[in-house]
Amino acid sequence: MMQTVRRTLLVTSATLASLALTAPVSLAAPSPSPSPAASGSPSASVSASAAASGSASASASPSVAPPANMSSLGGTRLGQAGTQVALAGGAPVLPKDLTARSWIVADAESGDVLAAHNAHWRLPPASTLKMLFADTVLPRFPKTTVHKVEAADLAGMGAGSSLVGIKEGETYTVHDLWLGVFLRSGNDAVHVLSQMNGGIAETVKDMNEHAEELQALDTNVVSPDGYDAPHQVSSAYDLTLFARSGLQKQDFREYCATVTAKFPGETTKKKGRTTRGTFEIQNTNRLLSGDYDISQYPGIAGVKNGNTTNAGATFTGVAERNGKVLLVTVMNPEKTDHNEVYKETAALLDWGFQAVGKVTPVGELVAPKGTAPAGAQPGAGPSPSEGQAGGAGAVSAKPVAGAVTGSGSGGMWIALAITGGLLVLLAGGGYLVNRRWPLPDLVRRRR
Repeated sequence: MMQTVRRTLLVTSATLASLALTAPVSLAAPSPSPSPAASGSPSASVSASAAASGSASASASPSVAPPANMSSLGGTRLGQAGTQVALAGGAPVLPKDLTARSWIVADAESGDVLAAHNAHWRLPPASTLKMLFADTVLPRFPKTTVHKVEAADLAGMGAGSSLVGIKEGETYTVHDLWLGVFLRSGNDAVHVLSQMNGGIAETVKDMNEHAEELQALDTNVVSPDGYDAPHQVSSAYDLTLFARSGLQKQDFREYCATVTAKFPGETTKKKGRTTRGTFEIQNTNRLLSGDYDISQYPGIAGVKNGNTTNAGATFTGVAERNGKVLLVTVMNPEKTDHNEVYKETAALLDWGFQAVGKVTPVGELVAPKGTAPAGAQPGAGPSPSEGQAGGAGAVSAKPVAGAVTGSGSGGMWIALAITGGLLVLLAGGGYLVNRRWPLPDLVRRRR
């Protein structure tokens, strides 16, 4: 009871402080320019309308120092510049050589922020913004919906955009398109889904409204795929909110934990016979898929990575170990070593699992607007979206880890190395997604 009262007072005071300190986005952080991302990087693309309406001048990169006044939503210390941590007896020290401009380590279930560094610094988000895109749009279309791609669906993508390989005139299921978004960070898949959702402008509007609902007040969306655009910013704190909200959804969890999948290729005609092949796509999250200089992280279950010219490398990851589920977001490491963003994330995850119960939280991840406070009882039944069989918000009783699904694009392999269970089940009582904040938010499959 005392903890609930403390958290309620903390969030209330932080919200009031945030309203006083939060400046317009265009003033709170330098505006990234719409310069193309490096070829081959998992970047995101700017819409044609955003590119046309964006202001002419914008700095090529954000300031090297955080602003003096940042939001204190979630706790006063989270609004302070520099590293925030409260070590107790026996607590491990933070990893050395952390070079990211901003990062945060949080308990995915309780929402406790174990440590943070410039958590509310508004920075270009790159493709990690696709977590908000998915959390906003994913529930709106059944995964079996089929769409034939037109030229207008692929218009307006920024130069150097990462692509999954969608072709005009071909048909794809919504399931295929989401695999393209999560695994290949495909801006082409984002644009097609955005057009299905009413267009780029409508989708941007929806995303900004959803960000406000989640109390992600550092975020301003200009392009739905995160491609560098004037005044498009988010923060490590907000990206963590997006991941935490998205992970309430069964389909979101499955897609972000998928390592490889078969994606539809082009239709060909030969000797009067029409055929359509597939090609393999792999998740660009290197803590999930591994790489020559980094191993798959034990217990990893997603979530999303990104890289653009202005944002640098960004990443939000979620992992489970010994009954604890942690979320870590890292934005723009100064060190340019290969896979540095993943190496710093892995170091922070290792620290977080060792530090749980040995540090005093420096803040918390707030719940969406209008939700019950932590400690509230679950709703009596599932929400309409949860009750629809096969819907994007459906509650699943099946573990994602180790599963093989043979639908849509020919099947997908789910991460096999997740140990000790995974945060893949929603509470059996049926919580109202984005209405009532679950307690716990994510339920793991026990041994």
